[in-house]
Amino acid sequence: MKTLHLYVVRHGKTYFNRYNKLQGWGNSPLMAEGIKDAQMAAQALSNVDLKAAYSSDTTRAMDTAKIIIDGNKNKQHLQLITASNFREEFYGSFEGVNMDVAWTSAGASVGLKTYKEIVDVYGVDKTKDLLKEADPWHDAENSEEYWRRVNQGFKRILNNPILDDGDSVLLISHGNTLISLADRYGEGKIQVHERPLNGSIARMELSLDGLTILTYNNQPVQN
Repeated sequence: MKTLHLYVVRHGKTYFNRYNKLQGWGNSPLMAEGIKDAQMAAQALSNVDLKAAYSSDTTRAMDTAKIIIDGNKNKQHLQLITASNFREEFYGSFEGVNMDVAWTSAGASVGLKTYKEIVDVYGVDKTKDLLKEADPWHDAENSEEYWRRVNQGFKRILNNPILDDGDSVLLISHGNTLISLADRYGEGKIQVHERPLNGSIARMELSLDGLTILTYNNQPVQN
């Protein structure tokens, strides 16, 4: 059974990150600070023997990926593969809304006011379901819709014919996606109340059995 080494990087800081706004499928450009985030990640991964590179098809993810690829020793052999499967959670009519306002709306039906409160009581997946229920158009993704999309993306990576057992793969992702992975595969060892740092690197092992998270937000996952 093939096992791949994933280096999952959160994109560099954007203006919407600065303004505390939800930016699921929307696009907000990298700030100068965000470019530095990507450059620091590129330096940390410069000597990793990357065999493939993936990102979501959002500008912030692609721009981060290009900086990291350009700094990698295998850059001449790496072609960025973009896929909508790796987009951030879709927030429906809450796209671009202040995060605190959005999560207060999501938690209103259950008497909770913050993302932390919702996660503590119901878990990360339920926050997606509550946000979809609170969206007047119900366009926001619930947990089932979200995981169907993301899991198809991981299958695409595993089925890439150029990748062999033990190969290393770059994946540029998003804050809530990393939280969702940590919640589902972190075995309760990872704090999921806050998004990981922009430009942070998580090391994971991907196989048909799922994901094993080795480091998260630049820190080892304690056994």
